[in-house]
Amino acid sequence: MHRSKSSTLSAIRKAGVVVVCSLLLGSTSFSGAQSRGHGVSSNQIDTWRHEMRSALFIPDPLPKTDLKTYAIEEITPGVTIEKVSYRTAYGLRVPAVIYRPTQRPRGRMPGLIVVNGHGGDKASWYAYYTGVLYARAGAVVLTYDPIGEGERNDDHKDFAGEHDRIITSPPSMPARMGGQMITDVMQAVSTLSERHDVDSHRIAVLGFSMGSFISSLAGAADPRVHALLLVGGGDLDGPGGYWESSHAVMCQSGPYKALAFLGDRPAVLFTLNARRGDTFILNGTNDTVVDIPHHGPDFFADLHNRVIALNGSQRGVFTTYFDPGASHRPSWIMLVAAQWLNAELHFPDWRGRTVDELPTTTIRAWAAKVGFPLGKSSGREDRDAGIRAIDAGVPLFTSEQLDVLSPSEWQKEKNAFIYSSWVKQAVEQAPR
Repeated sequence: MHRSKSSTLSAIRKAGVVVVCSLLLGSTSFSGAQSRGHGVSSNQIDTWRHEMRSALFIPDPLPKTDLKTYAIEEITPGVTIEKVSYRTAYGLRVPAVIYRPTQRPRGRMPGLIVVNGHGGDKASWYAYYTGVLYARAGAVVLTYDPIGEGERNDDHKDFAGEHDRIITSPPSMPARMGGQMITDVMQAVSTLSERHDVDSHRIAVLGFSMGSFISSLAGAADPRVHALLLVGGGDLDGPGGYWESSHAVMCQSGPYKALAFLGDRPAVLFTLNARRGDTFILNGTNDTVVDIPHHGPDFFADLHNRVIALNGSQRGVFTTYFDPGASHRPSWIMLVAAQWLNAELHFPDWRGRTVDELPTTTIRAWAAKVGFPLGKSSGREDRDAGIRAIDAGVPLFTSEQLDVLSPSEWQKEKNAFIYSSWVKQAVEQAPR
């Protein structure tokens, strides 16, 4: 049910992909050191990871997950969800929905973690679409609410952006926010790793937009991540660039500035990622949200060579794909992303088909079929509506269906989840 990496690259080329260098290219030569012996040492990698976690106030060691399960139900034929919460930094908890096949395949399954873009949460269409899609492939998929969204919002609101409130005193708060978001991902890795039905060596993190930034840092900090898929981002740049100048101070520019001590931050972060496993970066050529028109193939080729020089080889160094004419959208439900994930994770079951044989649909057609209301932005052909996605028979879900806690339970337990609790705990721990 899976294909080799070389055959996956061949299929990607046929799809019109621009690939900038990766492990998939085998013996192809690139500039920079080719031997791991000429790259930075393992001690330096460990030092960078330690310094990075310290700068972003990521707990070391991580707290115990203390998993709580609230409900288990078959939400659509063949797919069962588990409503859970796990512990994260500052003693808080993360509400999550885990999707899995109702009938588990033989052996352990791969695990996927969905990291949302700005304003998104586990009730976002692409989060639950991804959950159902890859559960049908035989994977266990964890989706969760980022801090300040959904059940972690003070007013239980979706798409609220509560975490964007700028806190300037104490000055470490933006770095702490970045570290909180990274810890949430790392604790999701722990949650999947502790499951008896998940292969802890086949866990992938999928990040979109803001989530691509958080995921790239989480992959750099956590060597347990086997594969990293970044869409709508991954174009980490230097001083004064997009990510450092972002208006999203708390979750992007503040945390990125806190890592300035690394020097060439993009090269160091992707070297850390290369040492833990493969990375695939997928962007639309017209994505002005994260400035891809100025971060195209030449930008990534230069970054790729800098990473090779630090890494000492091309092993694990990222691969890129540019989707012609596309703008900012969560593209990991496309065939090209599924092909890459399948080569990395080896999905055990996809309804008796290979990835190439799977039917596809546009998100516009899916939305019309299930009654999902596309907005002004998401309804554009170069945004969500135009995504050619794998058709997994995903129904429409409501926020209420995906809430982990009932309204009464949430009222009783909300202080363990919500943004204002994070502010209180983070301020108390920050020296003045």
